[in-house]
Amino acid sequence: MDDMIGTINSEVVAKPFGVNSFIEKKGSDYGRYWYKDIREIMTLKELLDGSIENYSERPSFWVKEKRGGEYIPISYEVLGRDVEAMGTMMLELTDDERRVAIIGEGSYEWIASYLAVMNAGLVVVPIDKELGGDEIKNLLDASNCHTVICSSECASKLSNIITITDLIITEFYGDRVSLEDEPKSLLKDVTEFERTGRKVYLWRELLVKGEDKLVRGDTSFADVEIDPNEMAAILFTSGTTGTPKGVMLTHRNITVNIMDVCRVANIHPWDKTLSILPIHHTYECTLGMLLVLYRGASTAFCEGMKYIVKNMHEVENTVVIVVPRVLEMIHGRIMKTIKKSGKEKTFRRALKASRSARKFGVNVSRTLFKQIINELGGKLRLVITGAAALAPDICRDFEDFGIMVLQGYGMTECTPLITGTPQSASRTRYDKSGSVGVPVETGAVRIINPDENGIGEILFKGPNVMLGYYNLPESTNEVLEDGWLRTGDIGYFDADGWLFLTGRAKNVIVTNAGENIYPEEIEDYINRHPYISDSMVFASGKSEDVVAVQILPDKDEIKDELGSVPSDDELETLIKGVITELNMGLAPFRRIREVYVRKEDFVRTTTRKIKRQDNKLEDLK
Repeated sequence: MDDMIGTINSEVVAKPFGVNSFIEKKGSDYGRYWYKDIREIMTLKELLDGSIENYSERPSFWVKEKRGGEYIPISYEVLGRDVEAMGTMMLELTDDERRVAIIGEGSYEWIASYLAVMNAGLVVVPIDKELGGDEIKNLLDASNCHTVICSSECASKLSNIITITDLIITEFYGDRVSLEDEPKSLLKDVTEFERTGRKVYLWRELLVKGEDKLVRGDTSFADVEIDPNEMAAILFTSGTTGTPKGVMLTHRNITVNIMDVCRVANIHPWDKTLSILPIHHTYECTLGMLLVLYRGASTAFCEGMKYIVKNMHEVENTVVIVVPRVLEMIHGRIMKTIKKSGKEKTFRRALKASRSARKFGVNVSRTLFKQIINELGGKLRLVITGAAALAPDICRDFEDFGIMVLQGYGMTECTPLITGTPQSASRTRYDKSGSVGVPVETGAVRIINPDENGIGEILFKGPNVMLGYYNLPESTNEVLEDGWLRTGDIGYFDADGWLFLTGRAKNVIVTNAGENIYPEEIEDYINRHPYISDSMVFASGKSEDVVAVQILPDKDEIKDELGSVPSDDELETLIKGVITELNMGLAPFRRIREVYVRKEDFVRTTTRKIKRQDNKLEDLK
């Protein structure tokens, strides 16, 4: 390790942030993994135009006109017309700041609006629909945004925000029905807008007006020239700590990352995805929407978390993009069904047979586990997961079922992907379950100031790195230097250059003896126990040298095992006994000394990460 560090440091390279030593890996060094069928694009306008030209009659999206109805297709040709019509209207409505916020559920109207704003040369500001009115106002003010597109569900939150001058309302279901339908119900919560001289529009009405302008020869949208390197989006971070910051992204940031992801994952025009995650987040927007459009594939919108499996059967999707919590939920459901059926031994024999056959280049997984595949809609072939670490055993199980699992690592500041597990490296990927892969082709990753085990802080450099934080130069300078982004994450490379994460730098617990404890590693270890749904490890407030944990028990699993749910006191005793048992597998300095059992779920981000600063001990009492 010391030789490696010395060799790299002998190169004439910049060393930002006062780095004494570092280990660097470049994505271009892993060319043997990359898919080569890449269409070069610089802007999202080029992305959409190219896909319309190549796939005009194919479905781009699958939507429902009403909840519980059938999925119907919207072609690339129709998408292109809608984007052009809405973009034409956005150019007419926006003020001098040229900012448009979008707030709402994942829907065709959301992504069509996003593309319309971006391809009109304006700046889009996606905002989390789960935020309260005051929080939304703060983000609108922070981004100098006065034009808002929102779903009817979110409209009531905005009625008192006087800085909004133009409000455009979409319906989650039925936006494409006749304009003869009575729209008044949509406006019942926003009459105050009109009383004060502000304007309220229906999305579908603007669409018709925009189409009329195009018929009359309006070319304002088509004439827009986009600078791929200028700010085109402000995305507010949804991190687990700290105040949200406005990440400034360009067309080029986004398009280069889309192409890099396509080198990692082979998406085909015949693929269907099911959109599950919050669409305002760059992970879902870039990978779940724009990437799919770039490849000429199609996306259906999930009706809600409890409808995931139902919608998978309806859509028969081949690809799904999720966070680990969703995959853990699906995996838990599968394992519980197997356990209840009394076929665990048969299942384990099938797993062994699947693994043995694959060693000889024979893949019989989808035949052996046909029932599981059918439970997931029958066509699922690929799962892409990110935003948090995925337990290696869950990753291997899905691979053994015949469903590829690609893990990625990234952040909003990188649009988002930094590393990924290449689809082409099937055997290596399986053996390295737990790794987040190798750097994207156009980027480079550094581990700075590594310890004796090679563990240090992760830096990233590449064309997908943000311009900076909007109106926050000091915060920008804290994380960006000489093109390198300080991620705040801790990790290491293995001998083959695959990256493994150990946690967040700010979460590391340093004992009085100087030992580093990475909470996320311990959480991953204890979360594998069937009685534990989730956990949060932290340094006790009583002593910074004491490792403590908050535990969310899996009451359903405990009930299935014991026949009933224990009382609160009995449950606490049971969980403390589990932790005592698990401590035997930890080094003495990493053992958990204090255990707190939660009655309610953790406070989480919209991507299901635990918000550490919002889950305090006093809230449990």
